[in-house]
Amino acid sequence: MAELPEGTLIDGRYRVVGRLGSGGMADVYCAADEQLGRKVALKLLYPRFAEDQEFVERFRREASSAAGLQHPHVVSVFDRGEANGTYYIAMEYLEGRSLKELVQQEAPLDPVRAIDLILQILGAARFAHHRGIIHRDLKPHNVIVDAEDQVKVTDFGIARAGASDVTQTGSIIGTAQYLSPEQAQGHAVSAASDLYSIGIVLYELLTGHVPFDGPNAVTIALKQVSEVPPPPSAYNGAVTVELDAIVRRALEKDPAARYVDADSFIAALDHARAGLLAPVGGSTAQFAAVATEPPPPPVVYEEYAPAPPPSERRRWLWVLVVLALLAALALVFFLLAPSSKRRVPRVIGEREPVAAATLRRSGFKVAEQRITNRGVPPGRVIYTRPRPRTNADSGSTVTVFVSSGPGAAQVPNVIGAGRLAATTQLRKAGFRVAQNQQASDSVPPHHVISTTPAPFSSARVGSTVTLVISTGRQAFTVPTVLGKQVADATAQLEGAGFQVATVKQVSQQPPGTVLSQTPSGNAKAPKGTTVTLTVAKMSNKVAVPSDQPVANQVQDGTVLRQSPPAGTNHRRGATVMLVIGRFQAATTPAGPTGPASPSH
Repeated sequence: MAELPEGTLIDGRYRVVGRLGSGGMADVYCAADEQLGRKVALKLLYPRFAEDQEFVERFRREASSAAGLQHPHVVSVFDRGEANGTYYIAMEYLEGRSLKELVQQEAPLDPVRAIDLILQILGAARFAHHRGIIHRDLKPHNVIVDAEDQVKVTDFGIARAGASDVTQTGSIIGTAQYLSPEQAQGHAVSAASDLYSIGIVLYELLTGHVPFDGPNAVTIALKQVSEVPPPPSAYNGAVTVELDAIVRRALEKDPAARYVDADSFIAALDHARAGLLAPVGGSTAQFAAVATEPPPPPVVYEEYAPAPPPSERRRWLWVLVVLALLAALALVFFLLAPSSKRRVPRVIGEREPVAAATLRRSGFKVAEQRITNRGVPPGRVIYTRPRPRTNADSGSTVTVFVSSGPGAAQVPNVIGAGRLAATTQLRKAGFRVAQNQQASDSVPPHHVISTTPAPFSSARVGSTVTLVISTGRQAFTVPTVLGKQVADATAQLEGAGFQVATVKQVSQQPPGTVLSQTPSGNAKAPKGTTVTLTVAKMSNKVAVPSDQPVANQVQDGTVLRQSPPAGTNHRRGATVMLVIGRFQAATTPAGPTGPASPSH
């Protein structure tokens, strides 16, 4: 499809503002929704996909599923339809840049910042996975980041329609770089596939490049299946051993060896983040209750060693044979020799009562420590001391560190602040933000009237603070007073709460009649608004009367001429100059009385 020009109307509703970009299956435009008065991102399918009815039907179903995902880190889907011979999806329009652009401009990132971005992506994935929706094409191009590093993921559920077809070399090379091994081999996908893709994104944030690249999609896909990349710390010295291990586990070739779900991935990253923020030689505030002990060891990562490259398989086979023999000898020794040691079971991610029961059945006593944690649901085990799958004395105490949730914080006072500033401040304090609108006579438009919960109250971190945003003064209907006398019109408008100003205009209408009004009748305006009335008045000019010509010269008093001329208009009360004729007899020299004698 040729690029749509600005102003093109899609489906009688969406007016194209400009092109935002393109992907593997669609062009994306910024458009104005003329029904709701807002900007949207409009995704228009390429014609080659629009002609495939099976593809289109799958596209429709997936768009409908994605429309049901309402989450702070998921781009909302508003509408879908058909227009101009293809199909479209209308989505939330976001100001910001893609995570890919951020990588290109700023990577490698500080590990804490990289973790914070990935935790938001994982939060979106967890929300979708719990509702049975797999993304299938998670990559930095599908993640939008605003100026405050707040993340939203787009295209949830929509990528199913062929985006992972690695046979189209070159056209989807960007997608192939983030495909899980099972996708690259054409196998069924699961939530673990999304977690692998997120692991690739984390690797890229930490190092500035993807772990697997190549000249075409097939080459990259083969690497996804068989190769193991260098650890991120090889490119970024700030990456810890623990964070290396987290990335390694996320990129396991076998889906079963990866994190069991987004929750466990989040828990591991939260733990690594706490370690990165801990002061040197000390512990973080999270571990204040056990400050006399050394910092807790990493969550178990060492049991997840990466699969060796194919070229080393034979050597590893011999190593495994030797290890198997050693394990058999160790088992015989264990069975024949009495021992007081027992293996600590792995209970990370379990609910505290279940974890405690498992540990007691294994011969251990249980102690519990509650710590705040943003990523792990309350009541679930974050880690244990001693760590899982290590040996400890039978009857000794295993301490389970249980999430108490994200903790509480004071709601900032943002009343009177602008909407954007208030939203930013609340997010920095750890809260999500929702908005309602309300008219106000005292608070300017787009500023905060009130919040729920109220300012300075305590609320759970991660909970939602609802802002009531002013739309300005409430609008009322302006009465129609056309044709009324100005006194009656003024009384009616002032009774409705409006002020009145008048402007006079010469008219043939009776003086005092309302000729027009601004704002017009039935318009909406806040009370106190001045309504200007245009009122009829008489003209202050009159016609100067004309005179009549005099035919008889002996008629005294005839008007000969006048100024101004007859028939013109002049100000009432002005002076009219008249020239009046007067009859005068002709004068002759004096002579004898009586008739003159005839001349000879």
